[in-house]
Amino acid sequence: MKAVVVERYGTPEVLRIKEIPTPSPKDDELLIQINATTVTSGDWRVRSQTVPTGFGLIMRLVFGLRKPRQPILGSELAGVVAAIGKNVTRFKVGERVFAFSDARMGCHAEAIVLPQDGMVVATPPGLTDDVAAALCFGGTTALDFLRRGKIQRGEKLLVNGASGAVGTAVVQLARHFGAEVTGVASTANLDLVRSLGAVHVIDYTQADFTRNGETYDVIVDTVGTAPYSRCRRSLKDGGRLLLVLAGLPEMLQGLWVSLTSRHTVIAGPAAVKLEDLLDLAALAEAGDVQPVIDRRYPLEQIVDAHRYVDTGRKRGN
Repeated sequence: MKAVVVERYGTPEVLRIKEIPTPSPKDDELLIQINATTVTSGDWRVRSQTVPTGFGLIMRLVFGLRKPRQPILGSELAGVVAAIGKNVTRFKVGERVFAFSDARMGCHAEAIVLPQDGMVVATPPGLTDDVAAALCFGGTTALDFLRRGKIQRGEKLLVNGASGAVGTAVVQLARHFGAEVTGVASTANLDLVRSLGAVHVIDYTQADFTRNGETYDVIVDTVGTAPYSRCRRSLKDGGRLLLVLAGLPEMLQGLWVSLTSRHTVIAGPAAVKLEDLLDLAALAEAGDVQPVIDRRYPLEQIVDAHRYVDTGRKRGN
């Protein structure tokens, strides 16, 4: 089978397509033929080792000191079950599924083996493979942070970086939960953010949301440009700052803020649960959440896809 392999860290040019053996499922595993996958900011960070302050060594220890321990990137997919182990009962051959492999990665290939009790669920009939594949990375991150932030109906929520994979999911999920959403994005993405359910939009090239006098119950920073030191005056009494992207100094400061003030700072990696994939699938099938897909590439243009993600201008997925 074809797979995109990364044998050293660096620019998109380190990626190459290679023929490797198709894996065989063990007794409790399934072999999935991958029809669609995504290139996320997570893939960019692993490939380039561009990480928030304080996490460089940790990333190397997790993913490989001198080169990627897992040479095949990609964390989300949609496809068809091609083979199953003798103990598999949850799925059958020919069934459409989508899955999130998270840090084990391996989705930038024509097939992958995953455990049946992993993050694999049936694809609803109404969803295409590309939509299903784009549900997991942004959707599970958004769900986890909104859950930890205890978002309530009627609260005012601001999303800084509302046009990326996580940001577009936060806008839609927060709207679904009954929040009044304000989205911060560039001029070119304001209409997109508004179409996803944001009641208010702010063009960050023209205005600074921390200086407009508005306050919010929840601020979600998906791009790492709104630490507590910048936006504390924009939080209401009892407000929560959700740092989807934060360096170690911001995380440590957040612990202190949460202990010593009327504000709460929530940071750290998102926790992923199988129930979240099921919830996202149901919301997508009902039309309440729709992953934004900016561009589509054939596998042979994986380098171009990474180059585009590297620009930081990707809309959704």
